[in-house]
Amino acid sequence: MTEDNLVFRAALARGMVSRRSALLGAAGLGVTALAGCGIKGRNPGGGAAAATTPTAAAAKDLSTTEKVVNWSNWPEYIDVDDKTQGHPTLDAFTKQTGLKVNYTEDYNDNDEFYAKVRPLLAAGKDTGRDTWCSTDWMVARLIRQGYVQKINLANFPNHANIVDSLVTVEFDPGRLYSVPWQSGFAGIAYNPKATGGVKVESVDQLLTDTRLKGRVTLLTEMRDTVGLVMMAMGKDIADFTDADFNAAIDEIKKAKDAGQIKGFTGNEYGKPLSSGDTAACFAWTGDVVQLKVDNPSLGYTLPTTGCTLWSDNFVIPALAQHKANAEKLINYYYEPEVMAQVVDYVNYISPVRGTAAILQRTDPAVASNPLIVPDAKTLSYAHVFKGLTAAQETKYSQAFSELTAG
Repeated sequence: MTEDNLVFRAALARGMVSRRSALLGAAGLGVTALAGCGIKGRNPGGGAAAATTPTAAAAKDLSTTEKVVNWSNWPEYIDVDDKTQGHPTLDAFTKQTGLKVNYTEDYNDNDEFYAKVRPLLAAGKDTGRDTWCSTDWMVARLIRQGYVQKINLANFPNHANIVDSLVTVEFDPGRLYSVPWQSGFAGIAYNPKATGGVKVESVDQLLTDTRLKGRVTLLTEMRDTVGLVMMAMGKDIADFTDADFNAAIDEIKKAKDAGQIKGFTGNEYGKPLSSGDTAACFAWTGDVVQLKVDNPSLGYTLPTTGCTLWSDNFVIPALAQHKANAEKLINYYYEPEVMAQVVDYVNYISPVRGTAAILQRTDPAVASNPLIVPDAKTLSYAHVFKGLTAAQETKYSQAFSELTAG
């Protein structure tokens, strides 16, 4: 069994079924050592079995006549040639297949993106995209609503390369509607120059330390932000009550009303963090390592109270015009050699078998980083937000939306 599967199997044994550097020795991100958190819970998407999924509308596939793929993704989430600013793996895919990829970094937040595409999907119209990458819980919603199509496995022979634990997700058994792109952790990032040299190592410090007042941002991802706060309050995010959730909302509101928090962001926290306009924030691991290339002083902490773990996933929306081309693209990224190139640049966790072995050969420092190739100990620090029913998702999302407004 490969190292990849040993790691993910260890996580699965503790209930982990699935989101977003390198700690290269003393020059790394300064992650605080953790102990005894343990992963509990299952089904971060909270979706029903795929057997009950409405059938998504299919368009006439223009893949044979239009040699393009339209892919929307999160910012800074793919390999980049620093000289040309091109994407080497995409360029190689085009050279290999003749398919041009229109790659757009317009996915900053799950709810924001959903608000853009839902009116089109609900009206039975093409979104102009052939694939995009959504987080687990959003994938569950899209499947439940019949907004994403089944993947034709004949066009995806590398389906067998998905690590075992990520095939067994409850919101998409067997991975028929979605395919993991990357996984990762959410924790705390800070700029020592903006904090006066103070290390920000706890959620409590982020929310209450007056030295950071007005220069703190949290994530627009409800599960990451509320999850990190609930864990800091001693709650289990895999098994919590409405009262627990509301108490965390109240804690965040208290900090917001006090002027501690200046706002809530998706991936756009990067520039303000680097410039010092933001002193500290909730952030995703891979983003921060990319920022550290230009600003090595940035710090990153996985709180001792626990961090969140997630996956982002390829989906093919209803009425996509180039479905087969999108499936060829997904299959290409499930070549271990290709995914290793992406992981070596973005520093998130690979969902593809064999990637770790390649990284051990091509970049041993990255391969030995437990935030990129996590061992069982590192995964024991992480928690997965519990699966929500549609009613719970509506209730919690509304409460969080009211909190983040204005």
